[in-house]
Amino acid sequence: MRVLAIDPGSVRLGLALSDPSGTIAQPLSVLSRRSEAEDLKALVDLVARYDVEAIVIGLPRLMDGRLETAAHDAQRFGARVEQATGRPVAYWDERLTTVAAERYLIEQGKRRSKRRQEVDRMAATLLLQGYLDYQRGRGPGG
Repeated sequence: MRVLAIDPGSVRLGLALSDPSGTIAQPLSVLSRRSEAEDLKALVDLVARYDVEAIVIGLPRLMDGRLETAAHDAQRFGARVEQATGRPVAYWDERLTTVAAERYLIEQGKRRSKRRQEVDRMAATLLLQGYLDYQRGRGPGG
């Protein structure tokens, strides 16, 4: 089962895709946000191109687990993605994925300008891998 992960931001959407077996997350791309209609059309096209069966959207929780504005925005966005694509949408706690992605890219020696371009894609990959591991019974939950 191929799964698409979206790390939603106000400027960019980080995207990651699982392998066809739904086991391994791979970075896909970063989509610069335009209008909601254009963003949704781009996602519908990706879902069709990669034969995506499910979508996971990062849910930005506060460190104490509470949901605030960004999380509610992600849920509203997810509802529109589900409606546009016709695919089920799940949410995954994305606390610290951006921090972990940034740390990984620094360790890889990526320059700051290059990191900015890659951190959203990497964060989406980390959140997708966490979700896939949890679904297979191998990791902590979100």
